[in-house]
Amino acid sequence: MADRISTEKKRVTIFGEDTELNGVLELSEKLILTGKFTGTIHGEGSEIEISKTSVCDADTITSKSIEISGKVKGNITATERVEIFSGSSVYGDITTSRLRIANNVDYRGSVSMLHDQPEVDLFSVVSADFRQSLLVHSDVVK
Repeated sequence: MADRISTEKKRVTIFGEDTELNGVLELSEKLILTGKFTGTIHGEGSEIEISKTSVCDADTITSKSIEISGKVKGNITATERVEIFSGSSVYGDITTSRLRIANNVDYRGSVSMLHDQPEVDLFSVVSADFRQSLLVHSDVVK
């Protein structure tokens, strides 16, 4: 079973810098957004990366984890984590279990922390995922 897990490939969707999208995006795996997006992004169980060239004007963005390096306007919900990198701007409310905001970020909104951490079944996850869950729980204990 370990061999099957390590050889599975994750699908990644990339929207380039010249791409402009309007509407509703629903995804199940990873999205890298480098262009302009207006609408709603729903990616429960997925990962979303909003690059530094991206401008995202969303009603809501929902995902497992969200990394922001660009400009985002809209409410964000991530069941596991949100990370906002230096030089970003985020205007909207954030709901998540873990939040990291770097220096030099323009953030305007409120933050709600989720108290229920995702449970991890030790026997069904890759060791890196298990280690990450331990880090999540150790952050809560402090």
